[in-house]
Amino acid sequence: MPATRLNKYIASSGLCSRRKADELIESGVVSVNGKTVTELGFLVQPKDKVFVNKKLIHPEKHEYYRFYKPAGYITTSDDEKGRKTIYDILPESMLHLKPVGRLDKDSTGLLIMTNDGELINELTHPSVKVPKIYLVTVNSQLTRAELEKLANGIEIEPNKIAYADIEVLVMDSKHTEMRITLYQGLNRQIRKMFEHIGHEVKTLKRIQHATLTLDGLKRGEFKPIKPLQIRELKNFLNRIKND
Repeated sequence: MPATRLNKYIASSGLCSRRKADELIESGVVSVNGKTVTELGFLVQPKDKVFVNKKLIHPEKHEYYRFYKPAGYITTSDDEKGRKTIYDILPESMLHLKPVGRLDKDSTGLLIMTNDGELINELTHPSVKVPKIYLVTVNSQLTRAELEKLANGIEIEPNKIAYADIEVLVMDSKHTEMRITLYQGLNRQIRKMFEHIGHEVKTLKRIQHATLTLDGLKRGEFKPIKPLQIRELKNFLNRIKND
């Protein structure tokens, strides 16, 4: 293995992103072979031992999965209220993986599961406008004015304006089905937007996150993401970061 920049080495352990690794290095909690290192460009040699907060770390082999989250489970590893979590239905071999973003208990659809901390950061950082696509049904008919309000932005919390690109698929007097694209990651964003204009979300399913989709997955099922798909995903992220 060739020499590796210290921040990349730390990120490859799954501990955090490279940006967070830089912060750890500058704070003086990282040591190499027993000596504290605060130089951001420090190179780790193949036989070096790296410690963060006095704990030895090792690069992990990155793993990537698509998971079709069913309703009734929260997207966390532990819940103090005793609610069911996605880790109750994932196999033991995946319990070390983290979800990229969240879906609330009643929502379904695509979750990317990985131990690649850098990729998680890139997919969720507010500065990177990563598209996420949802199929959403509300319990009534929307007006043109309401659709325009959703597109123009709604203040769902103090100083938090939420936007949504909406394509109406089916609409009648009893319900409206839509394809919604978000470029933000605000908590319960879609549900709060519709609550604000007086509509209740009945179903919400994420069908795509960046370049990855639910295609070929059944509810509750998971599949490894192919290396080609990961390369396509990372190339996509590089393009939108540079736009």
